[in-house]
Amino acid sequence: MTTLHQAFAQLHVPGDPLILFNAWDPGSAAAVARAGARAIATGSFSVAAAHGFADGEALPLELALANATRIVKAVELPVTIDFEGGYAADPAGCAAHHAQLAATGAVGCNFEDRVIGGEGLHETAAQAARIAAVRKSVGAGFFINARTDIFLQNKPDTHDEAKAKAAIARAITYAEAGASGFFIPGLRDLALIQRICRESPLPVNVLAFPGGPSTVDFARAGVARISHGPHPYRLMLKALEDAARTAHLRS
Repeated sequence: MTTLHQAFAQLHVPGDPLILFNAWDPGSAAAVARAGARAIATGSFSVAAAHGFADGEALPLELALANATRIVKAVELPVTIDFEGGYAADPAGCAAHHAQLAATGAVGCNFEDRVIGGEGLHETAAQAARIAAVRKSVGAGFFINARTDIFLQNKPDTHDEAKAKAAIARAITYAEAGASGFFIPGLRDLALIQRICRESPLPVNVLAFPGGPSTVDFARAGVARISHGPHPYRLMLKALEDAARTAHLRS
């Protein structure tokens, strides 16, 4: 385990969350670093869109790895990569691809349980087997942020105690398989977030969104990590479009 790996893991403190304003390339990563970030994270949607691809592993694996390498070289901070479903369905394939990711110098990844290119989620045991294979391939220090799409795949008005209980069960199983953190994007209900934070054996990561709970609210719920996902990329595109429109109006 390197100093960067250790530093990144130690940034996950329930109640004092790590803020990740997601980047997508070396330039955006350097900008986020200059703003005072303690770590750099990518978002798969943003990386794919910036390269002209759709989300959901349409971005070629070789390009994803090359982009990760360039980001790591551009900053002196820990870098974690949104690696979606590991570009494979089987544990062996996930393990091989994550070993390649770790070789870029990244200290961690997001690894999700939705079925890429299919429907629904991998069964809990199947996803645990995938996590265990990845853990074996990357070693003890690599931060595997196990993402569940229980909430993203269901409308907010259906988020209830039953879904929270199902998420907690996955958190427990994923922890036993070797995960380092637990990501619950799509969940907005602070009471349910607080329950998951309380009962999860892993530090909990949430997704911030415009009009959603504040950083203070998330911290009070026990969150250890807040990601901004695709929103920074969309802000950049809006600013660029507005500036370009103004330039044309002045011409």
